[in-house]
Amino acid sequence: MSDDATANRNPRTPIPGKQDPDKVSTEPAPHSAGAAPHRNLKADLVVIGAGSGGLSAAAGAAMLGLKVVLFEQGEMGGDCLNSGCVPSKALISAAKHAASARESIDYGITTGTPVTDWQKVKAHIRSAIDTIAPVDSQERFEGLGVTVIREHAKFSGKDTINSPSATVKARRIVIATGSRPFIPPVPGLSDVGYLTNETIFDIDDLPRHLVILGGGPIGMEMAQAFRRLGSEITVIEMGRVLSASDEDHARVAADTLISEGVDILEDYKAAGISQDGETIVVEAESEDDRKIVRGSHILVAAGRKPVVDGMDLAAGDVEFDESGIRVSQKLKSVSNKRVWALGDVAGFGQFTHLAGWHASVLVRRAFFKQGSKSNSLPLPAVTYTSPEVAQVGLIEAAAREQYGDKVETSTFAFDENDRAIAEGKTKGECKLILHKGKLVGASIVGDGAGDIIQLPGYAMSNGMKLTSLTNFISPYPTRTEVVKRAASAHFQDTVFGKPARLLVSLLQRIP
Repeated sequence: MSDDATANRNPRTPIPGKQDPDKVSTEPAPHSAGAAPHRNLKADLVVIGAGSGGLSAAAGAAMLGLKVVLFEQGEMGGDCLNSGCVPSKALISAAKHAASARESIDYGITTGTPVTDWQKVKAHIRSAIDTIAPVDSQERFEGLGVTVIREHAKFSGKDTINSPSATVKARRIVIATGSRPFIPPVPGLSDVGYLTNETIFDIDDLPRHLVILGGGPIGMEMAQAFRRLGSEITVIEMGRVLSASDEDHARVAADTLISEGVDILEDYKAAGISQDGETIVVEAESEDDRKIVRGSHILVAAGRKPVVDGMDLAAGDVEFDESGIRVSQKLKSVSNKRVWALGDVAGFGQFTHLAGWHASVLVRRAFFKQGSKSNSLPLPAVTYTSPEVAQVGLIEAAAREQYGDKVETSTFAFDENDRAIAEGKTKGECKLILHKGKLVGASIVGDGAGDIIQLPGYAMSNGMKLTSLTNFISPYPTRTEVVKRAASAHFQDTVFGKPARLLVSLLQRIP
């Protein structure tokens, strides 16, 4: 089995013919004359939510010949395609072009001052979404044999899901409803036209001054992107920015944003928000200070909350809390053995790639009776600022909290990497986190960190020793060499220390 169930969504996967009428069992139901019949269906798997986890689960089950019904009230592809990963990375790409134009003088290239055409930027974002959309489309999944019902779904029993046009009795039910932006209870916020990731990509004009509530990955990515496109930016963060990342590495990213003109207020909270004509006024408070921030737009990026409302979970005997559906690491509901939860709503993290892995766990456990769990593999995370901040497994602080003084780190800086030097992108570092010589995590800050982090992630996922990161030939010059050099640094005293020198001295006496 592939480790990534999202492979089932590859656009090059052959699509079978149209739906087999025997694919889903249908029982006739009474209906009024002239109205569409209310369908009574039976399925091996019902999926609620057509985001990454739901689509991957539906595709995997259908390709195994199972009867699948998929419910989605909103857009196919979920948050990631329509208002998350895809549009944000398209925006970041446009912003990088603007930054490159400004930086070109450092490389001996003279260009004019970049001017942002916001409508063309939005067209680029829309093009990226439209290009990927067919992979997640209703037509494609119906071609795979999935019955797609574009309606709101809710439980009417432990094994039964209802929508306006259908009642489905299922052997297994997957809840993959994702998450939505968390709106903090800041006085006055509801009275102004605030933006979230669901609305910011559709605004009519480039913000003159964008105020961002929250300094997590979404907030920091949007801060840098809009700053590079020409907006003034203020980030208001209650703690430290990128608090889930390695503190030293987060600081490198934050300092870069500050150098580009982003105003970051750490340890401040928004105490009140009001509208003054076309200006949004934010009162920001710290323990001993108060600031007034005036902006043209405000973006709420204060985290996300799982979507658990509206499904009548009580009727399905499905327990939930503020983290999402209550499930074990096996992703099964603790209260209804027929129900599984995948992705954000499962409460183990809010990443598209984690939702894809959850779908793989479902396929392995439910259909192949294998023993995978949500935490079977180390989880990577990337913040796509420039420089990127990436991690897999434990960061240093978490490792020290878990293992104490037995934690070691081994590092290598980007300013000693020849590729980084040649390209003038030397901010960054690779840090490997070790416990008793075993790799338990890694953090990288620097250009391409999101790609580079996959090397230590691969080693950890496959139980490889740290020596595996030294025992390969890395092409020169590449940034990924920083991983090999960081791993090699851990063994420097062993390879070149006094005992090794003594051993070599003795071996040299052998003719």
